[in-house]
Amino acid sequence: MIFPTRLLENSGTNFTIVDLAALQLARLPIVHRILLENLLRRGSDDAETRAVIQQWIAAGHSDAEIAFLPGRVMMHDTTCGPALVDIAAARSALAEAGGDPAILNPVLPVDVSTDHSLAVDVYGSPDARARNMAREMERNAERYSFMKWASATLDNFTVHPPGTGIMHTINLERLATVVTHEERDGTRWAMPDTLIGTDSHTPMVNGIGVLGWGVGGLEAESVMFGMPVMMRVPEVVGVRLTGRLREGIAATDLALVVTHRLRQIELAGRFVEFFGPGVASLSAGERSVVANMAPEYGSSTGYFPIDDATLRYLRETGRAEKDVALVEDYARATGLWFDPGAEPHYAEVIEIDLDAIGLSLAGPRRPQDLVATADIPALLGGRRKTTMPRRPVAIAAITSCTNTSDPRQLIAAGLVARKARSLGLAPPAWVKTTFAPGSPTAERLLERAGLLEDLNAAGFAIVGYGCTVCIGNSGPLAPAMLDALAMNDAKPVGILSGNRNFPGRVHPQIEDAFLASPALVVAYALAGDAAIDVARDALGNQSDRAIHLADLWPSGAEIDAVAALAMRGDDYATAYDAAEASPAWAALPAPDGPLYPWQPGSTYLRRPPFARSEREDRLGHYRAAPLIVLGDDITTDHISPAGAIAPDSDAARWLIEQGADARDLNVFSSRRGNWEVMLRGLFTNPTVRNLLGEAIPAGSTMMRGNGDPMPLWRAAARYAETGQPVVIVAGERYGMGSSRDWAAKGASLLGARAVLASSFERIHRSNLVNMGVLPLRLPADRHPSLLRLQVDDRIEIDAPSGTLAPRAPVPVAVHRGDGSVERFTARAEIETALELEVLRAGGIIPLILRDAGSVSGEGIEKG
Repeated sequence: MIFPTRLLENSGTNFTIVDLAALQLARLPIVHRILLENLLRRGSDDAETRAVIQQWIAAGHSDAEIAFLPGRVMMHDTTCGPALVDIAAARSALAEAGGDPAILNPVLPVDVSTDHSLAVDVYGSPDARARNMAREMERNAERYSFMKWASATLDNFTVHPPGTGIMHTINLERLATVVTHEERDGTRWAMPDTLIGTDSHTPMVNGIGVLGWGVGGLEAESVMFGMPVMMRVPEVVGVRLTGRLREGIAATDLALVVTHRLRQIELAGRFVEFFGPGVASLSAGERSVVANMAPEYGSSTGYFPIDDATLRYLRETGRAEKDVALVEDYARATGLWFDPGAEPHYAEVIEIDLDAIGLSLAGPRRPQDLVATADIPALLGGRRKTTMPRRPVAIAAITSCTNTSDPRQLIAAGLVARKARSLGLAPPAWVKTTFAPGSPTAERLLERAGLLEDLNAAGFAIVGYGCTVCIGNSGPLAPAMLDALAMNDAKPVGILSGNRNFPGRVHPQIEDAFLASPALVVAYALAGDAAIDVARDALGNQSDRAIHLADLWPSGAEIDAVAALAMRGDDYATAYDAAEASPAWAALPAPDGPLYPWQPGSTYLRRPPFARSEREDRLGHYRAAPLIVLGDDITTDHISPAGAIAPDSDAARWLIEQGADARDLNVFSSRRGNWEVMLRGLFTNPTVRNLLGEAIPAGSTMMRGNGDPMPLWRAAARYAETGQPVVIVAGERYGMGSSRDWAAKGASLLGARAVLASSFERIHRSNLVNMGVLPLRLPADRHPSLLRLQVDDRIEIDAPSGTLAPRAPVPVAVHRGDGSVERFTARAEIETALELEVLRAGGIIPLILRDAGSVSGEGIEKG
């Protein structure tokens, strides 16, 4: 390959590097420089690629299609579960066809966290963590045994057992190297650490200068087997930070402001990079909080370049000094080192003054809806009734990787709890208090600081190391709250330090929730009333004295003093090593052999119907019935639920018929290896409204000639029996939220040939393509609210397989029940030639199986 290289000496070792500095890339955003390095080092040396690179460098931007080969993949247990079921089923299909199943093997490192299945059954007690984790192992033994089979059978596949922490925190604290190295063809290369992850919050690692973003599980499967991520060179939006955060303002406050500001511009398919002098004032922990919320502000990334704060974080978390030195030497040599005065060329620039950031929350139903504390009382409309407020805090959760991976935020929460304890304050009985940090290192930090006992006293005992409340694994509400709900005497509110607050996500009985810093979560728990101005109103009383937030809020100096006392770099390896050596995981039995032994009676793992080599191309010219019509902001939580399986649901009835315990059906996220359960859960979120009719229950639809609503899965089956194609229609930002591929697998199992939406969130769009379902973007004047589709209408789509192209116009005609026809042009939301190939194959799994006969040591050969 023709590109400049040079030697870099580090700790007595010579590394070959792509000499980016020689290419004069100062105009390019740093994320573009990393993508260029990857393309130069791993791409082909053909004339077309050389022309793309030359034009890109000369113009400072490009819209060319490129192949990106990440260095590794990360998954968690509920995204790896469906992917492993697909892989196991594909291995079975390949063996049945006379092939060798062992050729379906990851060709690059895959790390899996076990963090999405922990539920908060026990809280407010020092033994909560042990009891919740024991229950987690009982509930999920079959799934975890399956994961253990995969870790023993598949190459390059590592499972981090329950108790090791949340995926993104593990990545920050243990796995990310920032700069890595490999030996290839006799040459020792150094290069940026890059990854993709099957969770939309993968960009959290952008906070320490590692380029990574979230993808769907289906796209990750293709990358695991050696296919590149095909992408157009992204536009990059620059966020210029100036000033510094004021005393008492947390990284959460900044993250919520960034989310609010960036949601006001179009970010689909674009990257975000932070620059300007204010960046240098933020610690790596603070940066990671902001980077974590990239999906909430609609971007693939929230990238912070490498600088001294990065190096300091690596040392604080116990990385070897020679590895830290390599990061600095490499970044400086290649032009990836952050310059506070640099002004790269960005497609758009947003200015944010850190000095102007104030105490902030977001809610009550979207993370981008920024709200000041003074506005919440009017927003919620609370008033007191007897002893419980009308808008009580039902859940107060220090939860998720978003804020618990920043030690200063945990220390701040602990100091609020300490001061409250000294004043005799405690949360009222109706508040369910939970604390689930991102990793076991948090416990060591807080114990050494003496804050663990204070948090316990405030009800915030550690309930485990997992996502818990942030993804809806909240467990039952407090008895006092349940009593009030039974009497219709309260409208509960959630307060959490997570990243999402969509209606019903935190808990099916909570529609309103606010995102806040961990310290504010403790304050709201003490008050017990969500409809107060927490910054000014009294949180409680000591004798005749009213206690306010100012009486509890720690200063920066207090936080610094505790951090200096409590933080130790050797905690990280020690804590993780102990968690990895879990006796419960070691004792868990698992099958062996290249093929997974499917059990017909399993209610957790069922061989899926779409994991086969022959599937029909869903493109073409057809007239489809609208299966379901939806409005704006339909999230993947709305499409495919993650929380508790309601005992009166179709999914529950199926499980009980198969012998499951009606008293403990577990959560949907734990059943993602069972397509029968997931199919019956589609669109059953109680806030989903099917616009085909006035009073259609969630998860149901209407059919022509049938006056009564019926479950979607039954209607889809009837349509399939008669050969009637179906489509799904939706409004803006369809598929926002979590990366879960079941939202797209569900569309496929319902028989949808296309999804027509006003706009798509990036990962869900990709997942639809990888399931063989065509995403079509509606023109602005054809929003579902304007189309007013009826049960008798039919939607004609002309998308022939042979002539369809990326971003091509697609003729659409709505044939009304009264005989009239309304015509318009949609756009095929296909980004690359590889995506078109996937659609023509009927999905990514059939494509992988089709090509499995031409496997080499480098993975599946394309072409």
